[in-house]
Amino acid sequence: MINYQLTISGRVQGVGFRWGCYRLAQQYGVSGFVKNLATGQVYLEVQGTPEAVTAFIAQVANGPTPYATVSRFVKHRGHRQDYGDRFTIRR
Repeated sequence: MINYQLTISGRVQGVGFRWGCYRLAQQYGVSGFVKNLATGQVYLEVQGTPEAVTAFIAQVANGPTPYATVSRFVKHRGHRQDYGDRFTIRR
């Protein structure tokens, strides 16, 4: 299992970005969470097999919905967490 923390900038709030991440997480079988930041960015943590996490991040980088536009994202390797084997949307 690997874990990454991402901070994503662009048109990422008010366009279904978090919901799109949730659907992708279900598709790839990864766990973690996504939330909006007061800065207008989105923060997410994702954990799973290397293949699933890599595919998930690639889809997020392209924008998980047709209305989202990712201009920049910062990715850091994180430590394994206990997300209860699920991906959640946080407020």
